Amino acid sequence: MSPERITQPDVMQQRAAAMRQQGLRIGLVPTMGYLHEGHLSLMRQLRPLVDRLLVSIFINPTQFGTGEDLERYPVDLERDKQLCAEVPVDLLFIPTVSAMYPDGYASYVEFNRYSDLLCGDSRPGHFRGVGTVVLKLFQLCQPHLAAFGCKDAQQLFLIKRMVADFNLPVEVVEGPTVREPDGLALSSRNSFLQGEQREQALALSRVLRALHTNIERGESDANNLQRRATEMLREYPGFELEYLAFHSWQTLAALTEVDYPMLIAIAGRVGGTRLIDNLILTGTEADREEWLQV
Repeated sequence: MSPERITQPDVMQQRAAAMRQQGLRIGLVPTMGYLHEGHLSLMRQLRPLVDRLLVSIFINPTQFGTGEDLERYPVDLERDKQLCAEVPVDLLFIPTVSAMYPDGYASYVEFNRYSDLLCGDSRPGHFRGVGTVVLKLFQLCQPHLAAFGCKDAQQLFLIKRMVADFNLPVEVVEGPTVREPDGLALSSRNSFLQGEQREQALALSRVLRALHTNIERGESDANNLQRRATEMLREYPGFELEYLAFHSWQTLAALTEVDYPMLIAIAGRVGGTRLIDNLILTGTEADREEWLQV
């Protein structure tokens, strides 16, 4: 059975309030559509934990900067609806831009301490847009649980920070990064990769795997690890590195030595496509799980 579809924010809010009044447990997976196995894994993760599973599909213009790929972001709503039906998802929230940001809209979420780190440095205003739309979705869908993937690690960190700072009654559920058999992290933007660009995009996951191996062997100097990884990237002339950074997964503070829990994040471009990937390392056996099938 196809999920029920709602397009108006006020209707969504009323339905969510009614479900809560009935004592139903609500789960939400926010997406921008063009769904892939990463999104579906989050839905399946929430499905047994909730009474009603909601998925939002909204390409949020406020998180795109000038010259980014808003206009060409991939769309296949019919396929998305079919995939959601197979999970199954109970309700799709698919609002328009004008409904989410009506004339006179003027309120935004700011992450002042983190606005110039990692992706925030090259994408000014990006997380302002992410935080704003996620807060709106929480207000409209009123979820008990909301799932986000670890592939967008900085986004996940900031959403958890926002939930704590604003005392929001939402439990953030983390989903592991889902990868192609060759290691490439799933992303809707992978559809932009043409010809040899697909091979060049493997630079991200292969460098991360090499870093993981070197750390397991006992290397702890972040500067040396970063230097060796940068040298490895020369094997991928089609990959343009934006950053490769070591940060605390507790505070996002930059690290000069391996210190768990730790985020190793990488971003770069292949052709005109910007891609990101990361490792979240805890110093335990669980760190190996992401690579077992690659």
